[in-house]
Amino acid sequence: MRTVLLDDRGYVTLLKLYLARSGYTAGPLFRASINGRGGPLSYDAAHHRWQNYCTAARVEIDIHQLRHAHATELINAGVSIEAVRRRLGHASTETTELYALLDDKVADAEIRAARRRRDQTIH
Repeated sequence: MRTVLLDDRGYVTLLKLYLARSGYTAGPLFRASINGRGGPLSYDAAHHRWQNYCTAARVEIDIHQLRHAHATELINAGVSIEAVRRRLGHASTETTELYALLDDKVADAEIRAARRRRDQTIH
């Protein structure tokens, strides 16, 4: 499967607009309204809604791409793989690693920082 990041400013703007209009502050991004509990949507219900939103907006973004983009954003911001694993609900970090595409610049900076720490302990 090919991962596509949501790095298009237009898509990000639309998502921010949705969040502002829905009054989102925390918790599940999409809430169930039909069952009356207001809890998180099931994957199938979220997927169905997402397809309708994308059809209306004339864009093709799979809901699964949101998970990839979110995991990648968290990893590149320095969040531990364990925290991302918990956030995504994976049983193992190996699964999470498939989602997390570390930016080359972030990886390079992390390697340089590790080398600096190593060099400081040697001297």
